[in-house]
Amino acid sequence: MPRRSVLFSPGDDAAKLRKALDSDADVVVYDLEDAVAPGAKPAARRTVREVLDDVLPADREVCVRVNPVGSGAGADLDVVLDGPSPDSVMLPKTSAAADVRKLRSMLRARGADRPVLALVESAAGVLRAEEIAAVDATDALVFGAEDLAGDIGATRTPTGSEVSHARQHVVLAARAAGVSPIDTPYLDFSDADGLRDETRTAIGLGYDGKLAIHPAQVPVINGAFAPDADEVAWAERVLDARDEADGGVFVVDGEMVDAPLVTQAERILARAGVDRE
Repeated sequence: MPRRSVLFSPGDDAAKLRKALDSDADVVVYDLEDAVAPGAKPAARRTVREVLDDVLPADREVCVRVNPVGSGAGADLDVVLDGPSPDSVMLPKTSAAADVRKLRSMLRARGADRPVLALVESAAGVLRAEEIAAVDATDALVFGAEDLAGDIGATRTPTGSEVSHARQHVVLAARAAGVSPIDTPYLDFSDADGLRDETRTAIGLGYDGKLAIHPAQVPVINGAFAPDADEVAWAERVLDARDEADGGVFVVDGEMVDAPLVTQAERILARAGVDRE
C-alpha cells in the first residue's frame, strides 16, 4: 500500500479523528504525542480507543502515534490495543535501534505485532538512522525537520538548507534497509503552492511520502506524487524495452538504460497505479 500522504489527526478530538478518514490520505495517524497536551493524554487515549472501535477495519492504513518509549508509550498501548488494533504504530523521538526494539517487545507483549514507523527528529536519530531502519519491525523511516532544527540549534529557513544533509541522509538509510522514507510536514497549510514545490523536492530526493498536518494538504501531496503523462509514457517504454531485451543491454530514446533507471521507471508506474503484472 502506498504512503504518499500521511495525515495527522489530534487524538483528543473524536470528530477530527473520524473526519480524517473522509480525506484521501493513504495513512491516517491518530496522534497521542505532540497534538495532545500532557494533562489531556489519558482522555485522548480513551477517545482514540473509542474511535478505533468504530472505524476499524478501515479502507486505508490507520496508525497511532504513541508517546516515546519510557515517556508514555506503554500507557498509550494499554488503552489503544484494548480492542481492534491499528495497522501500524508511529514512534516519535526515535534515537536508536533499541527504541524500536523496545516498542516491538511492548507490542508483542500485548498481542499486536505491528509495523513501526520510526520518526527520527534529533541529531542522534539522524546519525543512527541506518541502525533504526535495519530493525525488523521498522517499516518506514520518517524525517522530522522541526524537532531536529530545535535539537541542533538551527534556524529554519524557506530553503531548508539547515536540514538538507539530514533530509538526504534519512532517504539513504531507508533505501539501504529497504524501508519507505517519509518526508517532514510543510507547516503552512494555507500555502498550496509551497507545499506542492516541497513535495516535488521530496520526490526528487527519493521520498515515498510526506506528512500532512491538515486535510487540505492531502490532495496537494497526492497530486504532486502523481506522475504526468510524459513520465508514465517514458516508464512504459523503459519496461517494455527491458522485457524485450530479456536481460541484455538496451537503449530507450537514445539513452543506455541500466538498473537504476529501470528502478526509477518501476517507481513512476507504481506512483501512477499502473500494474505491470
